[in-house]
Amino acid sequence: MLKAPSTRRVLIIEDERDLAELVKRHLEDSGFTVETAARGDDGLRAAEATAFDLILLDLMLPGMDGIEVCRRLRARKVQTPIVMVTARTTEVEKVLGLEMGADDYIAKPFGLAELTARIKAILRRIDSLATTSDADDRPIDLGTAVRIDPASRQVIVRGQIVVLTPKEFDLLLHFARNPGRVYSRSQLLDAVWGYSHEGYEHAVNCHINRLRGKIETNQARPELLLTVWGIGYKLADHAVTGT
Repeated sequence: MLKAPSTRRVLIIEDERDLAELVKRHLEDSGFTVETAARGDDGLRAAEATAFDLILLDLMLPGMDGIEVCRRLRARKVQTPIVMVTARTTEVEKVLGLEMGADDYIAKPFGLAELTARIKAILRRIDSLATTSDADDRPIDLGTAVRIDPASRQVIVRGQIVVLTPKEFDLLLHFARNPGRVYSRSQLLDAVWGYSHEGYEHAVNCHINRLRGKIETNQARPELLLTVWGIGYKLADHAVTGT
C-alpha cells in the first residue's frame, strides 16, 4: 500500500526564509509534514537525526554549502532522496550536485506545482519499487562480478557492498530487469524519475557515469552499461547471467 502524503516527512534546507516558508506552506497544504533549516550545517544535523522521506536542498547556504551537505550525507550512508535547488544558470553546479549523490535538481525560479509534482513522482517511484512481487525481489547477477538484491536494495561488486543513491539503484535495477533493451534519455526519465522534462536529459548522463564508476571494471571501457550512439543506453544483452 502506498503511503499517504500525511505520513511523508520533507526537510527543506533553504536560507531564503520567505521561499522556505512559501514552499513549506504549500507542501503542508498538499498533506506533507515539513521541517526547515536555514543553514547547511543545521540541515545536515537534522537529516542525520530524523528519518525524512525527501530532502529539498539549496545549493548556496551559510555554514556549509548544499554540495558538501549532500556529499556528507551520502558518505554517512543516508540514502534519503535529495532534490538539489540551484539558482545558477551554468551546468557545472548541477552536475556537481548529481555527482555528489543528489537524485534530482530543480532550478530557481520554479513553480510550486512543478516542485510538488517532482516530489510526488520521486516518492511514487519509491513506493512502486517497495510493492514489487516476491519474484521481482530475487537477486540478479550481472556477469560474475555484480549482484543486485532488490529486497535489500544492495549491490555487491566483486564481493564488496557498493553504496548507491536511491536513484542510482533504481536506474541499475531498471536496466537489469530489461537487459538488451535500448532506452533513450527521455524514456529513462519517464521510467526511473517518473517524469520527462526537456533539458533534464543530462541528469541521466550523470547517473550513468556514476554507475559505471561503481560497477564497471574499467569505466572508460564499460562492458555492462553500454552507450548506443545517437539513441541512449542499454544493459549488455548477455549481462544477466542468473539468479
